[in-house]
Amino acid sequence: EITKRSKDEVMGHDLVAELISAEFRDSVRAVLDNALNGIETANFEFPLYTKQGERVEVLLNATTRRDANGDVSGVVGVGQDITERKQAEVELSRIAHDLRKLIDTANAPIFGI
Repeated sequence: EITKRSKDEVMGHDLVAELISAEFRDSVRAVLDNALNGIETANFEFPLYTKQGERVEVLLNATTRRDANGDVSGVVGVGQDITERKQAEVELSRIAHDLRKLIDTANAPIFGI
């Protein structure tokens, strides 16, 4: 859903190489490789790109999958679209900066009641 690609379009493909920008490929691959080695990662943020080329901010949790004997059998990766949250954080930061600038440059005392 996040990538706006069908199941057939992603099955059998190297999604890290195809959907993630070059600057994040190594770190995302490391998170997945770590999970294969039993080292789980929570709340890893990175961008990926949709079929239409739109940037989507993703929060990834990578968990080791084990069989009945406790041996590693794969990785469960859960990605959540956090694009709107990231945009809201940027806007809040901008507003806070503007308010600090207003207070710092005010020609009159500012006080709250």
